[in-house]
Amino acid sequence: MYRIGFDVGGTFTDFTVHDERDGSLRYFKTPSTPGDPSEAIEAGLSALIAEFDIRPAEIGFVGHGTTVATNMVIERRGVRTGLITTKGFRDVLEIGRQTRPNLYDYSINKAPPLAPRALRIEVPGRINAAGEELVPLDEAAVAAAAEALAAADVQAIAICFLHSYLRDAHERRAAEIVRARLPSVYVSTSAEVLPEFREYERFSTTVINGYVGPKMERYLDRFLERLIAIGVTTAPYTIHSNGGLMSVETVRAYPVRTCLSGPAAGVVGAAEVARAAGFPNVVTFDVGGTSTDVSLIERGVPAFATSRLVADYPVRTPMVDVHVIGAGGGSIAWIDDAGALKVGPHSAGADPGPVAYGRGGTLPTLTDANIVLHRLDPVSLLGGRMRVDEAAARQAIEEKIARPLGLTVEQAALGIIRIAVANMSRAIRAVSTEKGHDLGDFALFPFGGAGPLHAGAVAQECGIARVLVPQEPGTMCARGILMSDISLDYVRSEVVEATEAAWPGILARFDEMEGRGRDWLGASRVPADRRSFHRVVEARYKGQNHEVQVKPPTDGAMGFAAFQQGFAEAHRREYGYDVAGRMVEVVNCRLKAVGQVDRPETRFSQIASGTPAPRARRPVHFDTGWVDTLVYDRATLGAGQRLAGPAIIDEMSSTTVVEPGQQVVVDPSGNLLVEIAA
Repeated sequence: MYRIGFDVGGTFTDFTVHDERDGSLRYFKTPSTPGDPSEAIEAGLSALIAEFDIRPAEIGFVGHGTTVATNMVIERRGVRTGLITTKGFRDVLEIGRQTRPNLYDYSINKAPPLAPRALRIEVPGRINAAGEELVPLDEAAVAAAAEALAAADVQAIAICFLHSYLRDAHERRAAEIVRARLPSVYVSTSAEVLPEFREYERFSTTVINGYVGPKMERYLDRFLERLIAIGVTTAPYTIHSNGGLMSVETVRAYPVRTCLSGPAAGVVGAAEVARAAGFPNVVTFDVGGTSTDVSLIERGVPAFATSRLVADYPVRTPMVDVHVIGAGGGSIAWIDDAGALKVGPHSAGADPGPVAYGRGGTLPTLTDANIVLHRLDPVSLLGGRMRVDEAAARQAIEEKIARPLGLTVEQAALGIIRIAVANMSRAIRAVSTEKGHDLGDFALFPFGGAGPLHAGAVAQECGIARVLVPQEPGTMCARGILMSDISLDYVRSEVVEATEAAWPGILARFDEMEGRGRDWLGASRVPADRRSFHRVVEARYKGQNHEVQVKPPTDGAMGFAAFQQGFAEAHRREYGYDVAGRMVEVVNCRLKAVGQVDRPETRFSQIASGTPAPRARRPVHFDTGWVDTLVYDRATLGAGQRLAGPAIIDEMSSTTVVEPGQQVVVDPSGNLLVEIAA
């Protein structure tokens, strides 16, 4: 049987195939189709089925990562969305937190609410902060609101009432009324999407869920139809922001949870590969066609967050903590009004793409600079399947960058790369040194099509001594999907003082969520012996505004005394101190329901001795100028082989640049370990 994971990126759609019979992995890439991402999925699956001689009936697992929801929010391409809310609170989305991206820059405006004010309707009905009903829900007002929004031609309605995380009866009844009158409209309630306190974040997350829901449903329908047309009958899974897998039915209900889908898969895969290679501490460095995503893995565990901004809109859902900047292979080089060279954040994407791709692009990109300097093959990419035009890339850099700045083409191309490397290095420091971590304790783990291309220079700038490059790094996100478990997160909010008397009630919240988790895992066809549940309490000292996470001891039990000790340790870890005797409040109870899947047991049996034989040689431009450089085919390198830079190591999905003075060795698992010169 075969297991297939694929990740839909902004420029390429990547595939990894695991053959369970012999443990081998095979890789494939195809250009993405932004107009309909499912087209690239169908084209890629059809091509790899033919290339690797796979019968569709032999495919036992399909998992995919997608940026569809994220791109809809970024590009404002969601549906017309209305909001029904508690009387007096229609402007929660508008007011927000009254924070500014830059305190003194008044030219920066907040992103407009995805539910415009004219489509936000208030209805009487009120639950108080204790979960008690103060004012009954006005059902006639809800029905009138539904009719008004229908007349305004909305396709989605978010229902967000005050304190519904404590008592959701009003939201449930309002949803029943709306669905009865408007059966074709997508309805999201905050009690289902995010039953958690902090109204602004809850409202924002629920509105985004509705905003992307209908188009995500249509995308999923096309995706499923294309799978069936190919002959794939197994039910697919989608990876979501916390690095776990969920069914198509769950994605339909909670599309907002896919806002960090692909990058999360890459981090999960990187953690597994790095741990197996003996590197529990790594900084992941994922450079695709549009962005650079970096994350920290410490002691084999990725960093997680409970919220982030997506296109300036707060999304609160458990997710892998990934820092994203607009720096990728397709990032456009340009000159600002002051005559300074800039790279990104705008990208040429997949259509038209870099100039060298010959698809109509006219603006020079980071990929074009690497082709001009021969760091990338100036003839073809993707193992020879994709021809490139070096002359066109050279002309674009000369006309747009070199001539206006009075530089040679090589100087301009090198400047583009140096600026991109500086931007990437700042992103790495944002998740490491700025949070108190010493980069000397970490290795750099590059992946994505352009990660290994720049890893040596980035590691040098950040003071990182070792770089671990996995096999076919351009498909790492797709590979990570094959290493992800099925999982879903639950949360219950209720601010209560943490006392011995209150503790049984707190544990009862977990029991209720665990019951829901069992039902969900059962519906996802997970056997009982493969299910597990992980509890986290979020708590704070009374009077604080933000909470810390307290996890149970290793034996899994969390009595009140264990919670007190765990909270003190977590607070010291986060803030450097704890206050003995001060009252602690429990804010959120979080539970992750996990269904364990079979990890691919991969094998790398290629062992070689002696000096590896180069495939070719070509002049490559480094900081010191043009250098005659050996080019190696990674598929011919065996475990234990060493080579010295400068060198270029090519494979289907990526290119690794070994800078002058750097050394590289192939480890027993087939990874490249690059030693960076001091």
